[in-house]
Amino acid sequence: MSQSLRELQSVVPFMAGLRWRYGLGALLLVITNACALLIPWLLKLAIDGLQTGSGGLSPSNIAIIICLVACLYAVVRTFSRTVLFNAARLIEYQMRDRLLSRLLTLDSRLAPYGGGAEVLSRFSNDLMNVRMLLGFGCMSIVNAVIVYGAALWQMVRLDLWLTVLAVAPLPLMVIAVRMISERIFQASLASQEKLGGLTAFSDETVKAVRMLKSYRREQGRGEQFATMSRDYRAQNLVLGRLRGFIMPVTALATGLGMVAVVYVGGGAVAAGRMSLGGFVAFTGYLALLVWPTAMLGWIITLVQRGAASMTRLNQVLFAPPALEDIPDAQELVTRQAVSLDFKDVSVVIHGRTLLDHITFQVPAGSRVGITGPVGCGKSTLLRLLLRLQAPSSGRIDIDGVALEQYTIDSLRSRVGYVPQDAQLFSRSIAENIRYGGDDSLEVALTEAGLAKDVASFSDGIHTVIGERGITLSGGQRQRVALARVLAGAPSLLLLDDPLASVDVEREEAILATLRDAGRGKTVLIVSQRVSAFKDCAIILYLEDGKLVECDTPQALLARPSRYRRLVEMQAGVLPDDALFSCGGLCEPA
Repeated sequence: MSQSLRELQSVVPFMAGLRWRYGLGALLLVITNACALLIPWLLKLAIDGLQTGSGGLSPSNIAIIICLVACLYAVVRTFSRTVLFNAARLIEYQMRDRLLSRLLTLDSRLAPYGGGAEVLSRFSNDLMNVRMLLGFGCMSIVNAVIVYGAALWQMVRLDLWLTVLAVAPLPLMVIAVRMISERIFQASLASQEKLGGLTAFSDETVKAVRMLKSYRREQGRGEQFATMSRDYRAQNLVLGRLRGFIMPVTALATGLGMVAVVYVGGGAVAAGRMSLGGFVAFTGYLALLVWPTAMLGWIITLVQRGAASMTRLNQVLFAPPALEDIPDAQELVTRQAVSLDFKDVSVVIHGRTLLDHITFQVPAGSRVGITGPVGCGKSTLLRLLLRLQAPSSGRIDIDGVALEQYTIDSLRSRVGYVPQDAQLFSRSIAENIRYGGDDSLEVALTEAGLAKDVASFSDGIHTVIGERGITLSGGQRQRVALARVLAGAPSLLLLDDPLASVDVEREEAILATLRDAGRGKTVLIVSQRVSAFKDCAIILYLEDGKLVECDTPQALLARPSRYRRLVEMQAGVLPDDALFSCGGLCEPA
C-alpha cells in the first residue's frame, strides 16, 4: 500500500459515519449515468429507424423521450452533487471539531506543529483539500467507475474488437500516471508545508508590526516574505508541471482510441458489418469516457493533495495527549482551601533541569510568595499544580492525595490560574470573565479592582475589548484575567506575577482586594515585587531550579538571606553580602 493510501485510512471512520449519504449519492450517480448512457442507445434506435423505416418508436417520439431523459438527468445530477458535497462538508465539520478537541489535550506550546499560525493553516488549507477529496474527488471516482463499467459493457455489446482498439492506449496512460503519482504526493506535501510556514510568518509579522516599524525593519521583513513567497510559488510550479504532464497523456490516450474507432468503425459501416446507428451509439459511449479519462489527472491530484494534507492533520489527530487521567481517577470536589505537599519534585525537559528536587509543604488556607531570578522555575512550579506539565520525578499531594489521582477536569475546576501573559478573547468583558465561572460578575470585578474602570467604558461590562484585549491597558488586561479566575471561586489560587503591569496606586487596591478574595483559599503568588508578599505566611526563593530558601518572611528578614537582600534592593538599601542560609518549613536542595 502506498504512503498516500495509508495516510487516507484515517478518513474512513468519518465516511463510515455518513455511509447512508455516500450510498444515496452513489445511487443517484447510477441513475444519472443510466440517463446519460440511455441517450446514445436512443440515438441508435432513431438512426436505425430512419435507415430501415421500421421500428416500434418514431424518431419524433424518441426525440421526446431523449428530452425527458435529459431533464431527469439534470435533476438527479444536481441532487447527487448536493448529497455528496454536503457529506464532505459534514466530515470537514466533524474533523475540525476532533482536531480542536485533540489540540486542547496537547502541549500548549505547539512547537512540534510549527506554532499557532501553522496549526491554523492545517485547520483551513489542509482541511479544505481533504473536503475537496471527500466531496468532488469521491464523486468523480465513483462516477468514473460507473461510466467505465457501463459504457464498456455497452461498447462490447456493439462490437468487441472495436472496444479493444478504443481502450488499447489506456494501459500506457495508467503506467505513466502510476509513475508520477508518488511524486505528486511529495510535491503536494512540500507545498502545504511551505504554505503553512508562509502563513505563520505572515501572522507573526502582523502581530509585530509596531515593533518592526519602530526598528525600521519593514524592508527586511518584506524581503523575507518575498523570498518565502517565491519558494512557495516555485514549489507550486513543480506541482503544476507534474499535474500538467498527466493531462496530455490522458488526452493522447483518448485521442488515439477515437482515431482507431473512426478509422476501423467507419470501415465497418461502409462494409455493412455495423449499422450507422450502432456506430453513432459506439462513438457516443466512447465520448462519455473522454471526460472521466480527462478528469483522471485532476482526480489523482486531489487524492495526492488530500493525502498530503491528511499527513499533516494526522500529526495532530493521533498525537498522544500531554497528560491523561489515570484509570479510576477520583474527583476533587472540595470547595475548601487545600493543603499542598511537594516531595522531591524535579522537572527535566530535553535535558534541561527546570526544577531540581523541590520539597516543601503548604498548610490549607496559607498564602505563599514565590520569588527568585528570571528563569528559575517559578512558573513551572505553578503549571505542575494545574497538570499542564508533569513532574519527571517526585510527588505532589493535594489534601494528602497524589495529584495524578484526581481527574484533570475536576482539578482545574478547583484551581484558579492567572498566567504572566493574560490571554483574553475578542469578546466583551462579561464574556471573558464568564470563562472562569458563573458566579457574580460584579463581585469578581470588585475583587479584581476593575469596577471603576468598567464603569468608565461606554458599554460598561459589555464593552468588546478587541483581539487579545488590545483596547485595554496592560493593567486592565491583567485585572480582567484576575476577575475571570475569581468568578470561579477556586479553592487554590495561583497568581503568576499578577502585578507586573499594574501601577503602584492600583497595586495597593488589588492587594487589598486579593487579601479579601484569598480568605478561605490557598494562595500561591509569584512576583518580583516584594510588596506582593505583604500578607504571605511563607516565602519560597528559587534559584537555578532549586529551592534555596523557604521560611516565614520574618525569619528570612531576621537573618542574611536572598529574600532579605531582594527587599533591601527594592527599598534602596545596599544589600547585605553575608552568607545566606535557609531553614524553617522546607528542606531545600
